[in-house]
Amino acid sequence: MELNTSQAHEWIAARLGVRPEDLRTAALGGGVSNHVVLAESGGMRWVFKQSLEKLRVAQEWRSRRDRIWVECAALRAMAGVLPAGSVPRVLLEEREEHVFAMEAAPEGCMPWKTALLAGEVRREIAVWAGSLQGTWIRESARHPEWAQAFGDLTVFGELRVDPYYRSTAARYPELAERFASLIRECAQRRISLVHGDFSPKNLLAGGGAMMVIDWEVAHWGDPAFDGGFLTNHLLLKALRRPAAWTEYEGAAGAFWEAARAEAGAGYDWLEGAAMRHLGCLLLARVDGKSPVEYIEEDAMKEKIRGVARGLITSPAKTHREAFERAAA
Repeated sequence: MELNTSQAHEWIAARLGVRPEDLRTAALGGGVSNHVVLAESGGMRWVFKQSLEKLRVAQEWRSRRDRIWVECAALRAMAGVLPAGSVPRVLLEEREEHVFAMEAAPEGCMPWKTALLAGEVRREIAVWAGSLQGTWIRESARHPEWAQAFGDLTVFGELRVDPYYRSTAARYPELAERFASLIRECAQRRISLVHGDFSPKNLLAGGGAMMVIDWEVAHWGDPAFDGGFLTNHLLLKALRRPAAWTEYEGAAGAFWEAARAEAGAGYDWLEGAAMRHLGCLLLARVDGKSPVEYIEEDAMKEKIRGVARGLITSPAKTHREAFERAAA
């Protein structure tokens, strides 16, 4: 059974115990690695998610399908340490089909990416993102069992290291050692839970709260990756929409201030370590296996390549320095 086929509607109805004619289903977009369907009936809303082995991108890109059970485990772990509603509740699992169902985000919640692309940059959303990440970094020290539960780096390699770092480095052999050093850092600095896809598309905001979704790349590793990943998205959008440059930079600052406050003492190194990733991630979103879809003009791509090279060969120490250098 595939969630993108006609048989999925009746299959979902059977799992929910409702009549097919009383159920509404609609495919949800926003990703390349899963089929995602919203199901609604009688005022209830569920999201069904099915992992794909071959991702929907132009280049060959595969990942093990059982990563979806790591996502379920991460959602349950985070439900115990984050504020209520910060992650969706897991409602059922269908192991044979690589499908699970979770509660849908409250109506009115929208991916932060949507607002950011429109130039609507709200500081409080950045604060929520930083606070949540800082919280699970802090709580990781209180849950040493997570190191074993999320210790397998295979999916992180398949969905992040290979398509972002190794594939990009192959196109820029003169920068290959810079990429390799970051790969080594991620493998060696293993101190907390890492989301692995901490992107504005996975941060659903609305009603004075935020829900973090898509934990399929979750692992025990280097939290600097998440911070670099989110900062990269804010910088990309600032480069695309320079009229709102100050607002995007302010959002990055609000994120880092909140993350440090929640993570607590001992994480002064985190922002600097994240900035070491920034240039490589920036270049990867132009020339890696998963290029960002809203940068299409060749001139803008060349501009981003130039900024990325500078940040790779001489990493910034703070987000502010990175934004200042990119603006220049």
